[in-house]
Amino acid sequence: MIEAKRAIEAVLMVADRPAEPALLGQLLEVSAERVDELCAELAQSYLDEDRGFQLVRVAGGYRLQTHPDLAPYVERFVLEGQTARLSAAALETLAIVAYKQPVSRAQISAIRGVNADGVLRTLEQRNYVAVIAHDPGPGQAALYGTTPLLLERLGLDHIDDLPPLAGFVPGPEIMDALEQGLRAEPADRPAPADNLDAAERPDPADNPDPADNSDPAEPPDPAGGPEPGPAGGE
Repeated sequence: MIEAKRAIEAVLMVADRPAEPALLGQLLEVSAERVDELCAELAQSYLDEDRGFQLVRVAGGYRLQTHPDLAPYVERFVLEGQTARLSAAALETLAIVAYKQPVSRAQISAIRGVNADGVLRTLEQRNYVAVIAHDPGPGQAALYGTTPLLLERLGLDHIDDLPPLAGFVPGPEIMDALEQGLRAEPADRPAPADNLDAAERPDPADNPDPADNSDPAEPPDPAGGPEPGPAGGE
């Protein structure tokens, strides 16, 4: 099957996306299982010969890619002078779509706490996310999911190969400590007078009414008016 292996290499050299085993099987007129066997033999031969590239399975198909050990040389060649990297907001949005898909634009915005329209447009332009369905409810909201290109960039064969989120979430003891530290303690307030015992209630004589400003030794004039002065004028 030397010819079949050479044919696989030739196709993968010109393929712009991972080639599925079923497609390669149709081209070679063999079963998909046989394609898997041939690709495994090719991949092992590249490892044995310590080649600068390898044959890997990603995004449901096979592709040729550079060996990870040579990443510094490839980065120097490809990324020299380029600064087109995803922002932190784009990475956050991409993670939400990857783990919660299918997910709507409104759900993404609710999780992040900010409007995600601009970030989603950027991810769509880079072909990392796409509309994969529509919500059956009112409005028929578009539901987003990841694309095969993202799996290819991450080196994953399926989205289920993403690492579980449990490893990135703090444990319950840490969450309890954070909750205790962020909780506002209520200020101490005196108990209402109705709840005090009779012995603890203040004596009204000790706290006269503040509205009563009269001197108890000099009661107000019963007439209620000022004392008349001497008659003026002749």
